[in-house]
Amino acid sequence: MPQDSVPHGAGPEQREESAFLLACRRRPVPHTPVWFMRQAGRSLPEYREARAGIPMLEACARPDLVVEITMQPVRRYAVDAAIFFSDIVVPLKAIGIDLDIKPGVGPVIADPIRDAAAVDRLRPLETDDVPFVSEAVRALMGELGGTPLIGFAGGPFTLASYLIEGGPSKTHDRTKAMMYGEPELFARLLDRLADIAATYLKIQVEAGARAIQLFDSWVGGVGPEDYRTSVLPHSRKIFTALEPYDVPRIHFGVGTGELLGLMGEAGADVVGVDWRVPLDEAVLRVGPGKALQGNLDPAILFAPWDVIATRARDVLARGRTAEGHVFNLGHGVLPTTDPDMLARLTDFVHEESAAR
Repeated sequence: MPQDSVPHGAGPEQREESAFLLACRRRPVPHTPVWFMRQAGRSLPEYREARAGIPMLEACARPDLVVEITMQPVRRYAVDAAIFFSDIVVPLKAIGIDLDIKPGVGPVIADPIRDAAAVDRLRPLETDDVPFVSEAVRALMGELGGTPLIGFAGGPFTLASYLIEGGPSKTHDRTKAMMYGEPELFARLLDRLADIAATYLKIQVEAGARAIQLFDSWVGGVGPEDYRTSVLPHSRKIFTALEPYDVPRIHFGVGTGELLGLMGEAGADVVGVDWRVPLDEAVLRVGPGKALQGNLDPAILFAPWDVIATRARDVLARGRTAEGHVFNLGHGVLPTTDPDMLARLTDFVHEESAAR
């Protein structure tokens, strides 16, 4: 297996291999590493205080806030990785898409992309479009010590869905209509979005991020054959672009039980599994040569502690059937989650797995 790459200027602590990076590489670990999707954000009172009166996209463009919010869960929990605070639509905003993130709704696009002319207007992302990203990542390198930073981007289908639908959609009607009825146009759109996502990830890695995660959150709305034909080539393009950087590449989507093998085939080193598929079953679907990430149901955290512990213990047991396992939730931390439960869960995962 390749050795972990070291960012330019990394200190001795950063050269040490963390449990998170080891698990992603499918190597022996001292304990099962753990981090939580959406750990940097809305469930923390200090996050709500930091964000008070500041729109989401403005917060994502302020390096001081990005650093503070990224660090908040690292200070609270003994997590094995930090996730960069941003949003998947940040690079779209940076290239001139007229969009906003509306509270309680999500990304809303002023002029949805539904024809060839609109696709052709999508320009490549340049490093100078997002200087705040590099600045924030470099600042985080000085704060995190030996805790790896995970950079991320949105997957091509999910970004396309927002752009075509004009906002969040439960059915992705217009998106799938383009995929089925105008496959060449759909492919052009996803190809451009793949280039944008790859550039956005490269910027984060070149500034110091030590792993990346591609969130194709809504791709579970696509069947396996359509995924193979219409989505996989573009996801593969992103993972291939990141291959020279020698950082672990994680792929996650929601409702993707039928796509797990294909998501690994796209080039991920680690396949994220939502809460719907047990990890030992996911091992069979993904096949050899991949680590898994997941997959406690986020809603379990509202149950009594003995229920949480039992379910977490079960996830750990099933995770031991994988070649590498990163403990996580099966989706993001829910907004009203008690932070103390996350802290307790983190410690439990470490203690339970280290005792094995």
